[in-house]
Amino acid sequence: MTWRAPEINRTNEPYVGDERTMLEGWLDYHRQTLLLKCAGLTAEQLRTPSVEPSGLTLLGLVRHMADVERWWFRIRAAGQDIAGIYGTDEDPDADFNAVADADAEADFATFAAEVEAARKAAAGLSLDQTFSRPRRDGSADEFSVRWVYVHMIEEYARHNGHADLIRERLDGVTGD
Repeated sequence: MTWRAPEINRTNEPYVGDERTMLEGWLDYHRQTLLLKCAGLTAEQLRTPSVEPSGLTLLGLVRHMADVERWWFRIRAAGQDIAGIYGTDEDPDADFNAVADADAEADFATFAAEVEAARKAAAGLSLDQTFSRPRRDGSADEFSVRWVYVHMIEEYARHNGHADLIRERLDGVTGD
C-alpha cells in the first residue's frame, strides 16, 4: 500500500482569548494548514520540486518547520542542549535539499513529535521570558518567548503561501 500524507481536520483559530491562547491558537492553525496542504499526497508528490530552478518541495517545508520548531522553542527558548534535525556541516539546509531519498512518513512523524515537544517546552515559559542568541561578531541578540510565537506564526504563514502554490502546481488543489 502506498503511504499518503494523512488527512487533517484543521481547527479554527481562536476568536476570543488571552494573549497566550491567541498566540498558541494561531500557531496551531498554521501548523495544521501546512499539513492540510500536504494531505492525501504520496511521498513522491511531496518530494516533487515546485518549478525549476527552485528545488522547494512540500516535504522540504515539513522538514524545515520541524527543525524550526526545535530551534526556536526547544534549543533557544527552553535552552535544551540538543542538535538540529537535518542540517549538517556540509549541507546546513539539508531540511530543504536532501529530500530526494527522504522517508516522508518518518519526516511527518518527526514533525508531529517536534510540534508536541515544542508545546511542552513552551508551556512552562512566560511570554516575557528572554534568552540571548550569540552572533558571529561576538555580540548577542535578546529575544522573548512572545517574539518566538509571533515569529513562528509569520514563518508558517510565509511557508504556507509557498505550500499553497506547490500544491496547486502538483494537482490543482487550492484553498486556504
